[in-house]
This record gives sequence, C-alpha cells and structure tokens, in this order.
Amino acid sequence: MPLLPSLDRATRMFWRLRGQPVDLAGEHRWLQAPMHDGSTVGDGWLERAALQLGGKVAKDQSGAGLLADMQQLDGPEFQAAALHPRIRDFYEHTSDWRMEVWTQWNPLFQPGGELISRLWGRRVQQLALPTRPLDVAYGMDSRVELILDANGEPVSAGWLRTLRATGEYVYSGCYSTRLLPGEPQPSVHVAFPLEHGNVQVFLKPRILPGGGLELNSPAGPFGSNGAYVVVDEHGTHAARVPIHETFKVYIDDEGTLRTDHHLRLSSASVVRLHYKLIPLGD
Repeated sequence: MPLLPSLDRATRMFWRLRGQPVDLAGEHRWLQAPMHDGSTVGDGWLERAALQLGGKVAKDQSGAGLLADMQQLDGPEFQAAALHPRIRDFYEHTSDWRMEVWTQWNPLFQPGGELISRLWGRRVQQLALPTRPLDVAYGMDSRVELILDANGEPVSAGWLRTLRATGEYVYSGCYSTRLLPGEPQPSVHVAFPLEHGNVQVFLKPRILPGGGLELNSPAGPFGSNGAYVVVDEHGTHAARVPIHETFKVYIDDEGTLRTDHHLRLSSASVVRLHYKLIPLGD
C-alpha cells in the first residue's frame, strides 16, 4: 500500500476522531464549502464546486475580486464605507493587482513547517506555506476565478496563488462572506479544499485607523470565528483547531498597499508573512 495515500487516510481518520458529527445540510450549513475528490488539489476543485451549483467557472475575468462588494461585510461592527479606497479596490478587483512576499518563521516551528510542506503541501498543491526566504524571492503569482450559480451570478471566488519561480501552488482558496450562527457581524469565509474535506477559516473584519482593515480568526467556541477542519468520509465531521490568523491591510507612508499576516498556534507565533500589493501596470 503506498505510504503517502495511507498517510492522507490516517490524517482524515485523526480529524474524524478529533471532530464532532455535523449536518452540512441543516444545523451546520455554515460549514458548507467546496471539497475535492482527488489527492492533488491545485485548481481542480473549481469545476466541481460550480457543477454542484448548476453553474460554471468564469476564468480570466478582468477586474475580478475576492468579494464582489465589500458592503457584503457591513454590520454593527464594520462599515465598508470607512475603508481606504485602495484597500477596497484590492478586495473587489484582486486580479488587477500583483504581489511581492516576504516570510519569517519562528525557528522552533520552521522544521515542522518544512516537513508538513514536503509531506502534504507541495504534494497535494494546497496550503504549501513557503518555509525559506528564497522560495518567494521572485514573488507570487495570483489569479481569481469566479464561481457562478445557475443564474450566472457570482457566489464565491477562487483565489489561486503560485510561486512565480516554480509555478507550485501555495494557496488555492474559495472566498466569500458568511454570517455565523448567533453573530451580528458577517465574516470573511475562506475554504481550502482537500480530498474528502477542507480547511476553513472565518475572519472577523475591523476598521483600523486611516481606513485600514484587520481580519482576525480569534480563539472561541465551536461556531464562532476561527479555523476548522472538515472531513466528509464515513460521515461528516468537523473540528475547531487552535490556529489563529491576523491580517492587517494598510497604506504605508509612501502610499503603498501592504499586508501583515501573522499565523499563530494557540498563543505561539508560527510564521509572519508580509505582502506588498502593487496595481498591474505600475
């Protein structure tokens, strides 16, 4: 029996045991998100996600964004009108921007990150966080493909990011907004499809001084903002995981759009990434 597929099955078994049964068509519909039916993810999940909606994938759409309108996040704790116009433009027209990336790992976690990337991330072409500074020296390419429903309306967006030097996938995520049960404020919902499951992150938005944006997945109970693993094999199970992310999107003193991304395991800092976001043509 091949070692790596066995490792994948063992991982899914672990999360089934770690998680709780969920009903994605009922009480836990807030966890509905694209999954994949093969061991290599890349962009292969997009067509299946659109087919389940009776729709299609819109590729190479000029000006396509992660969110069609940031007002989808408006609520008692967030108003899109307060965002800096360039930050709003990035989220609503993401394909019109390119990015440069820098990474800094906590030395205690870097070996584990490299092991996970080798065993899973690079092989399955999903969640392959760069672990060495030179991995991102040539930057990261980005493309957005819209998932349309049967009426041709965009439901979500696939954001596909690859290393410019090698073409390897780093992230392949499905972006939308979602209102969690009992929450007054919509969240940014990001799902990373995997074989028979996915990893999902719910991020709470907040306006920063100067029109900046903070997206945060804090600690909390099941059903609140945070990170989850969902496995759909021998029943559907979901587990909340102690991974927390904070994104701070802001305009620096020279007018450049930047993002600080901090990933933590419980309270321990794991890795920091910094993105410089540049409009195409500049």
